[in-house]
Amino acid sequence: MFNKLPDDRLSEWKSLREAIDQHDDPLNMVAEFWGSAPMISYNHKIDQYNPKSWPTPWEIIVENRYDDFTLGVMIGYTLKLTEKFSNSKIEVRTLVDENRTKLYNLVYIDNNMVLNYDKWKSIEAEKIPDSFLMENLVDIARPR
Repeated sequence: MFNKLPDDRLSEWKSLREAIDQHDDPLNMVAEFWGSAPMISYNHKIDQYNPKSWPTPWEIIVENRYDDFTLGVMIGYTLKLTEKFSNSKIEVRTLVDENRTKLYNLVYIDNNMVLNYDKWKSIEAEKIPDSFLMENLVDIARPR
């Protein structure tokens, strides 16, 4: 999907969101979809501490440049824009390990499942180490 033209990427993202409502394992489906996104070390177009500065998810798809935080946001938007997860509590939590050597931008769904920790699958929230420290918390709402 990520090597296609912008309009085709947008169409595939829409198809993914439609398929989520019918899928038996939608969280792993989302993880697999976003697992192959082209990653960069830092996306200068998004200030994770200022949601008002963020481009829309459609603009992010067109840009096609994802860092760990942008990926978390897009996973959250993907879920939020479905019937199945439209009323779910979806958060991107920026966590750092106790040695402050590794940063994670984890997507929590209803406080019990997590995406973007294991790149290719969802995990239960209780498997996230208690020693992680939270640096930022973003509630994902339906985009503007």
